[in-house]
Amino acid sequence: MVCRKETELNGKVFAIETGRVARQADGACWVQLGDTIVMATVVGAEEAVEGQDFFPLSVDYREKAFAAGKIPGGFFKREGKPSENEILSARLIDRGVRPLFAEDYKCEVQVMVSVLSADKANDPDVLGISAASMAILLSGIPWEGPIAGVRVARLDGKLVANPTHEELAQSDLDLVIAATEDSILMVEGEAQEISEAEMVEALAFGQNVAAQLIQVQKAVAAEASKPKREFTPPALPEGLEERLKDMIVPSLGELLLETDKQTRRNGMKELYKNTLATLQPDYPESETIAQELIHKIEKQLVRKMIIEKGRRLDGRGPQDIRQITCEVGVLPRVHGTSLFTRGQTQVLAAVTLGTKVDEQKMDELEGEFYKSYMLHYNFPPFSVGEIRPFRGPGRREIGHGNLAERSLKPVMPNEGTFPYTVRVVADVLESNGSSSMATVCSGSLALMDAGVPIKEAVAGIAMGLIKENGNTVVLTDILGDEDHLGDMDFKVAGTKAGITGFQMDIKIKGMSAAIMAEALERARIARLHILGIMNATLSASRPELSPYAPRILTVKVPTDSIGLIIGPGGKTIRDITERTGTTIDIDDSGVVTIAGVDPEACNKAKAIIQGMVAEPEVGAVYQGTVKGIKEFGAFVEIMPGREGLLHISQIDHRRIARVEDVLKLGDEVTVKLIEVAPDGKLRLSRKALLPS
Repeated sequence: MVCRKETELNGKVFAIETGRVARQADGACWVQLGDTIVMATVVGAEEAVEGQDFFPLSVDYREKAFAAGKIPGGFFKREGKPSENEILSARLIDRGVRPLFAEDYKCEVQVMVSVLSADKANDPDVLGISAASMAILLSGIPWEGPIAGVRVARLDGKLVANPTHEELAQSDLDLVIAATEDSILMVEGEAQEISEAEMVEALAFGQNVAAQLIQVQKAVAAEASKPKREFTPPALPEGLEERLKDMIVPSLGELLLETDKQTRRNGMKELYKNTLATLQPDYPESETIAQELIHKIEKQLVRKMIIEKGRRLDGRGPQDIRQITCEVGVLPRVHGTSLFTRGQTQVLAAVTLGTKVDEQKMDELEGEFYKSYMLHYNFPPFSVGEIRPFRGPGRREIGHGNLAERSLKPVMPNEGTFPYTVRVVADVLESNGSSSMATVCSGSLALMDAGVPIKEAVAGIAMGLIKENGNTVVLTDILGDEDHLGDMDFKVAGTKAGITGFQMDIKIKGMSAAIMAEALERARIARLHILGIMNATLSASRPELSPYAPRILTVKVPTDSIGLIIGPGGKTIRDITERTGTTIDIDDSGVVTIAGVDPEACNKAKAIIQGMVAEPEVGAVYQGTVKGIKEFGAFVEIMPGREGLLHISQIDHRRIARVEDVLKLGDEVTVKLIEVAPDGKLRLSRKALLPS
């Protein structure tokens, strides 16, 4: 049976349909806004793998090329591995649905989201969040949804839900949320230095729209969902939890007072090992359950310590920020570098400046475009003292890099001001939480060290939350363990004027607007503190680029002169590049970009091109080169590519029998332009400059 429900969203029809496609999946639907259609399917195993100690949820998001009427590039002409954009969209969906599965649920679940039609106006990624929610709700898999995805923009001060691409391009806010009817679970986006109050207002607006979309899901589920599967958490062996508490609470309590991460972690490993060995004779088949219980007890003790004593794992109070050090110019041959250290989190950022040919070509559903600014984040295993294969960036690294890139993007100069391609590489050298926000700080300093004229310095901070039995504590600058054991990870980046980037994941229901506002205000205070330390190291972008960075000059020429500059088969432009040692690029609008390490060479190339397109001026004197000799006179090049006739009668006051008696090919000669004929031909005179 086909079931379809609709509502209006920002003047467009938002529709959910099920029962027509993918009927052998446990749950399937498609969601439509405008002409953009997203299909989601879910299949869940009925039983967990024995001994499995994690929840195997996989979320994939794929954009079909046919959705936009395109054929994929490459040799095979078919979709290959997911693009960065697809990975980022999959992460949005995953972060929205994952918190609503029971903590003890271990049955494998696979969610697949496919973009089937793209109208190039309505973004499919937020539709994917609602589609995944609907599919899970229909499947009968135990889950505490539904949720809805909403994108919020702000146009001329007015908040808009699920804006078109054109509207988003004019907005000073790009906010994506995933929310239940009464609680926000996930937030991600960027902004043009908006205030904390404006952020809270946008979150509340998005929450209200999400509640509206959830009503559509509920209406579909009421008619088409399968019965809920029975799920009973595994029973604990009798007496195991009590025995564990008796065995480990005293020693665990002492371990949690150890402020050094590595010492504490090594102690925890030893505790786990000894405890499991002691339990093995009495509970031979309960190792996995025992490990989970130890972790549960650890979590309870840490949260109790923070709420009752205001003491955190590294000895700080709730609002204390770890010690920060900043260095710039640490690598002599790199165009710009920074080493930012916050506690046991350290990021080395390196900036490379390139030319237009270094831009990254992006081939997305909405079309092709080029990126002149990019940030790449690397998280090697040694940064946390681990050994594992290093096979390039994973989903987490792509997500963290994207957050840092978006946080710095609002302060980047436009192409007209700074015509460089900018690549920032952030290597995490050690990590104990909030490496993405350390990347923002280090990246900002490295850009300034490279001489990139960013509008303002940007800093980032990660906020946490412990909410227990009616008590709430907001944490500033959280550790990795506090992220894992807490209820919130809220990363906020910005300048002294406002917020530029943000990402939030909440693991509990009932996050109030008051808590959100408090977290944002605490983040603002912390951000200003960090900016003060950064500014003490480097307060503004360097006035000069690195001597090893390319120099770029631009010249605007008439479009009808492009052919003249390029020359037949590219001969002229090649000649200029060979003579000056520069690289030259010219676009269809007539903007010529000249790049080279030597500033003098760049200026020489610029002068040549300006000379080629300059209009000869009657009465002006030119230093020319003899390019050709005829019986009636000589042809003299007075500008690159522009020759005039120096008639034999204009060479000297005295009568000359042969031109060769005075001039030879290649001679330099000073001449005066005496006439520009209607057909553009130039008449020159040498004798006009000689004494009578």
